[in-house]
Amino acid sequence: MSKIDFRSVTKLYRNRRVVDALSLVIESGERVVLFGPSGCGKSTTLLLIAGLVAPDSGEIRIDGNVVSSARKILVPPRFRGVGMVFQDLALWPHMSVAENIAFGLLAHKVPAVECRRRIHGIADLVGLGDYLSVRPGELSGGEQQRVGLARALALEPRILLMDEPLSNLDATLARRLRGEILRLHAVLAFTLVHVTHSTDEALEIGMRVIELKRSSLL
Repeated sequence: MSKIDFRSVTKLYRNRRVVDALSLVIESGERVVLFGPSGCGKSTTLLLIAGLVAPDSGEIRIDGNVVSSARKILVPPRFRGVGMVFQDLALWPHMSVAENIAFGLLAHKVPAVECRRRIHGIADLVGLGDYLSVRPGELSGGEQQRVGLARALALEPRILLMDEPLSNLDATLARRLRGEILRLHAVLAFTLVHVTHSTDEALEIGMRVIELKRSSLL
C-alpha cells in the first residue's frame, strides 16, 4: 500500500487545462473513486500517478518521495509500484491467459520460478486457474476482465489504477466484478484509484468518491 499526494498539479493538453491545480491526498490502503463527466481529467490523473505523463506544474509524491514535478518524471513507471487496468484491457489476442499475465513480469525481468509462482497464484485468486492455456478470444467479457486484473496484480503493486474497467459489461456481470474488486483489495491490501461514470459503481467501490469537474480553456 502507498500514499499518493498531488500538490497543485496541472496538466495541459493543447488549449485546455485537463487537470487544473489539483491538490489531493490518497491515503495508503484507501479505495478512492474519481467520478465526473468525460474530459474532466479522470484518466489523465491515473496516467500522472503511473508516470506515463508528466505534469506541467506542481508535484506528485508517493510515500513522501517526489516522483514527478513540473515537466519531469523523476521516478519511471516501472519503479513506482503501480499496476493499471485499462478500459479496453489491451490483452494480446495471440497469447494464452498465462502469457498475458506473464507479460509485465517478463518486462520486469522477474526470475522464471517466481514468474510461474505468481502466474498460478494470481490466476487461482481471480478464478482463472483452469484457463491458463486459453486465449482471450475464447473467454467471456468477465473472464477477459479478470485476465486484465490478474496481469496488473501479478506485479504485486502497492497501487492499483483502474480506468473504467467495467464500462463494457452488462449490469449483472459488472455488479459481480465490483464484489471481486472489493475482495481482492481486502486480500492483497493495495491502494486503489478507480475511475467510473457509474454512480452505483462509485458508491460501492469507493471509501471516498472525488468528483472532478471539466477544466476550462486557457
